[in-house]
Amino acid sequence: MAKALDTIPVWDWGFFTEPKPCVIAGPCSAETEEQLLASAKGCAEQGIHMFRAGIWKPRTHPGCFEGIGTPGLKWMQKAKQEYGVKICTEVASEKHVYECLKYGIDLVWIGARTTANPFLVQEIAEALRDTDIPVLVKNPMNPDLDLWIGALERLNAVGIKKLGAIQRGFTSYEKIRYRNNPEWQVAVELRSRYPELSIFTDPSHMGGKREYLQELSQKSLDLGFEGLMIESHCNPACALSDAAQQLTAEDLGKLLASLVVRTPDISGAGREQIAQLRAQIDLIDESILYTLGSRMKISRKIGECKKANNIAIVQANRWDSLLAAVVEKGKAYNLPEEFVKAVFNAIHEASVQTQNDILEGASSEQK
Repeated sequence: MAKALDTIPVWDWGFFTEPKPCVIAGPCSAETEEQLLASAKGCAEQGIHMFRAGIWKPRTHPGCFEGIGTPGLKWMQKAKQEYGVKICTEVASEKHVYECLKYGIDLVWIGARTTANPFLVQEIAEALRDTDIPVLVKNPMNPDLDLWIGALERLNAVGIKKLGAIQRGFTSYEKIRYRNNPEWQVAVELRSRYPELSIFTDPSHMGGKREYLQELSQKSLDLGFEGLMIESHCNPACALSDAAQQLTAEDLGKLLASLVVRTPDISGAGREQIAQLRAQIDLIDESILYTLGSRMKISRKIGECKKANNIAIVQANRWDSLLAAVVEKGKAYNLPEEFVKAVFNAIHEASVQTQNDILEGASSEQK
């Protein structure tokens, strides 16, 4: 069973003020001093108070640009002094933490690859013990909620209370619109378990392309999440990493101005909460449709197998036992028996019809 988290709301970290969203922005990577300072200047002019840049970059293949390393922290320091921004970067080891503390980094985050490694998370947590630096934890690359929670627990256990999560989407083997599958329901479940935990969204890594950033950012706000981490580069076309998903400072400003932020209405205190709950239902409905579509694909394969082996479509006794089993399982979710029967009988009828169409198609071919 997950442990309770003792966290401080993001509004009390000293970096962000309401209303939402809290915004962290800056280039994917620190590349040169000139590039970093130009990007910081652009973000500051758009009202960004928390400036990000990757100093160490975990890359899949060797030989790719893996970050400038510690020298980039000096550039970050200079950006902080010249433009009055707070600064943050990703850490993936104890050494990274110590370097960040030495150069006055204001916030760190743990990346998706590191979150999946409890040994590294524990190492980072120990290095952060007795510090007051805020930490954000990205979801692991696969949709494993317990692994995500476990990383948060390790940090909380050493006294990190300025703690939050970043939803950046999950690796998908299927062809989808985005670079990473949002699977919003995972973050929604995290919010359900830990209502006080601050959640950011990383639409840049989720979308992978500039054209998707607005819709993903708006969805995040509609779900009631507190913040956004968006990549902004002074010259995205020349970026050494993730060029397609980075915005100029001007475009970042336009994106933020386009977002609709839902604020509580005194005359209708529950209106925002209802909007957020409905957005969650929309995500669940989408997940249901995806699951039903996957089920029907399997039904078609079964139909083709039955056709090839001359097997009858319906085995009544088997369906009766399956229906009884799902009714019993439905009780664990407080679902009425008649409701479960109605839903699964409808699914079964559609499945039978699909298989019947396959057999009728075979009969027509024989004629």
